[in-house]
Amino acid sequence: MIGRLKKVPLREVWAHEARDFTSWLADNLDYLEDVLGFPLNLVAQESPVGPFSADILAEDPAGNLVVIENQLAATDHDHLGKILTYMSNLEAKTALWIVARVRPEHERAVQWLNEFLPAGVSLYLIQVEAVRIGDSPPAPLFTIVAGPSEETRAIGGQKKELAERHKRRREFWALLLEKARKRTRLHANRSPTTDHWISTGAGKSGLKWTYVILKDHARVELYIDTPDQAANKAIFDHLHHHREAIEQAFGAPLEWLRLDFRRASRIAYTLRGKGGLQDRDRWDELQEAMIDAMIRMEKAFRPYLKSLPDSPAP
Repeated sequence: MIGRLKKVPLREVWAHEARDFTSWLADNLDYLEDVLGFPLNLVAQESPVGPFSADILAEDPAGNLVVIENQLAATDHDHLGKILTYMSNLEAKTALWIVARVRPEHERAVQWLNEFLPAGVSLYLIQVEAVRIGDSPPAPLFTIVAGPSEETRAIGGQKKELAERHKRRREFWALLLEKARKRTRLHANRSPTTDHWISTGAGKSGLKWTYVILKDHARVELYIDTPDQAANKAIFDHLHHHREAIEQAFGAPLEWLRLDFRRASRIAYTLRGKGGLQDRDRWDELQEAMIDAMIRMEKAFRPYLKSLPDSPAP
């Protein structure tokens, strides 16, 4: 014969959260061990943290503190704030937030925190239920709703890397624009961004002078991107017709990228061997070279852009 599992209201089992549930849990941490996969040793109940007190303090097998905060109700901001306060003040490596009902907003918050918490620091959101089979005594059922994982750590690492890259780009553009304003009016009205490129109008609709910074190199380019693909290719072909004269004026070969299967076209000069975004100690040399190349490129193209017809023929 197989019985049916039935839920029991938590308050029928533990009428008072602190007096009943917290005291019971402190004596029965092995129930949490079953779902966490590691043992816990009790340190204290109602442990003071300034004017506050953590419900339970325990230790993991390495002797690191584990904070346990209980809430026999739906998750709320107050208890999430407590958890973070206790973790930071006690320098705990792990926190367990045990609740009766999980709001999706708090589940996402715990997932997000696990993406960004320092290595070795974890926050678990655990739902507690009481169940019984037939007339059996009620039994606790703990379920991890959100917690650390290799996936969350990987996502967090990617986000941190992206944030750091954005920070470096903004710093790079700030320094480049400051130098450029002393030598040319191009990009004079632009502000630093977190993009890998920064551009300004080239005097014709859809044409832009663009700086590009990548991990290990950089480039300057004339980017051709009006809403009309055919017009873009016609503009490119019109300029390409004067390729020899333009490259002679520029002082080096250029990359003529018609990009037949894309709307835009571009004409670029790539700076290699001078480092890129990752080479912080070479930024000054690289930025000066980028500015010099941009000035020479604009000068070389200037007469051909001025004479560019509204709808140039191929």
